[in-house]
Amino acid sequence: MKVLVTDPIADAGLDRLADAGHTVETDYEVEGDALLEAVADANALIVRSGTEVTEAVFEAASDLVIVGRAGIGVDNIDIEAATDHGVIVANAPEGNVRAAAEHTVAMTFAVARSIPQAHARLKDGEWAKGAFLGTELNNKTLGIVGLGRVGQEVAKRLDSLGMDLVVYDPYISPERAEQFGAELVDDLHEALARADVATVHTPLLPETEGMIGADELAQLEGGYLINCARGGIVDEEALAAAVDDGVVAGAALDSFATEPLPADSPLLDVEDVVVTPHLGASTEAAQENVAVDTAEAVRSAFAEEPVLTALNAPSVDETAFPRIEPYIDVAETAGRVAAQLLDGRITSVEATYEGDIAAEDVELVTASALKGVFEPLEWQVNAVNAPRLADERGIEVTESKTRQTEDFQSLVRVTVHNGEESLAVEGTLFAGDDPRIVRIDGFRVDAVPYGHTLVARNTDEPGVIGFIGTVLGEHDVNIAGMFNARETQGGEALTVYNLDQAVPEAAVETLLDDARIVEVTEITLDDAGVRDAA
Repeated sequence: MKVLVTDPIADAGLDRLADAGHTVETDYEVEGDALLEAVADANALIVRSGTEVTEAVFEAASDLVIVGRAGIGVDNIDIEAATDHGVIVANAPEGNVRAAAEHTVAMTFAVARSIPQAHARLKDGEWAKGAFLGTELNNKTLGIVGLGRVGQEVAKRLDSLGMDLVVYDPYISPERAEQFGAELVDDLHEALARADVATVHTPLLPETEGMIGADELAQLEGGYLINCARGGIVDEEALAAAVDDGVVAGAALDSFATEPLPADSPLLDVEDVVVTPHLGASTEAAQENVAVDTAEAVRSAFAEEPVLTALNAPSVDETAFPRIEPYIDVAETAGRVAAQLLDGRITSVEATYEGDIAAEDVELVTASALKGVFEPLEWQVNAVNAPRLADERGIEVTESKTRQTEDFQSLVRVTVHNGEESLAVEGTLFAGDDPRIVRIDGFRVDAVPYGHTLVARNTDEPGVIGFIGTVLGEHDVNIAGMFNARETQGGEALTVYNLDQAVPEAAVETLLDDARIVEVTEITLDDAGVRDAA
């Protein structure tokens, strides 16, 4: 598999990929049309913040499986376009957390004690001891905007220094904040008004862009603002004015709306604003960590294993994956068979889990069931974009679980509806890892789901199975296995045939010419090819 790396990452990550047998190509200058050409045959793209991964990139890269961001922020990646094209986007959220938290603490001390300013004056030959009166952090209040991974690490460090913690984060509970010794408040203005130091740790999203402007800075009167998260969250012009006017005592920033920071930025003209050129993750350990984490995400994606740091794909805990892995294919096969046997446009899909599997996180299994449903409809689909496709097409998706099951240790049922009728296909594992389709539309079949498969509905009367076998034999199609069930004697029967060859169209026509044959559907389970007949 080809991995294209367009921003520098540590050799440890590149070595992981090369050692796994993948072809690694680096081009740190590529952009524009040259990037589209370079990524055309790539299976993975690894970037940092320097490469803009736009919809055009995904359009050009039909073989792309994953985009790995060697770091936390992904605002340079069009995740919506990635999802539409079935491409995983994964970041490395843990590798530089400690480095970012430590830089935040360092910037807090730097601005509170005027360290850079005093350093510069002394370097210029001035002993300006009386010019700087610092602020101690002990017994002061820290306002944390966003209690994510970095925010949590900052909370731990500054709490230990004797600061009181106030948190604004609409996505966490009061109990979670209390675990870090913090009080959760519901209003950003309240958090800023109570803070002596406010530190920002949110991603750059439409709802956070420009979140802290002149009105918010006015709440932080006499305090300090620290932003080592993402540029664009803080209105830089308003911040420069607030510090210059003395509304805010000082500010320290490591991230900016435009990087590199333009020479005419108002932030550079205010003495009590400390700036660093996006150094939050710039430690040797952090760079190696994010490179290795990104490489591992790529390797997992290539192996069709869960990518634990995926931002747009169903994931699962690493320890739980071995327990659900065998059911991924079972669910996908059940979805594919169900979709092909139901007439009409699918309006809803239900995934039901019974027995031991019901105790697991099955989000990935459900996504795989949807993949199976949509694949025969000739949509470009995988477990990444299957939930999105369902939503875009107005297909309702439900998931239910019960620990009760009648016949099997675990059972997966995929039911498809067309508004008037429904059809369910059930699958399980025999002897631990032997997949079987055990029911189709209520018929107990115990069929082996592989290769060329023919599903036939017919009246239950003597000679029908023999007739089907004869027709297949006349067209040089060998039957590898057969699984038959019936409603009642003389009623309708359903038979699943495992075949060694595809069924010619002429054979299908011959079968349907017989009045006893109600319907036949050919399904190829080892690739995307499917043909219906009725």
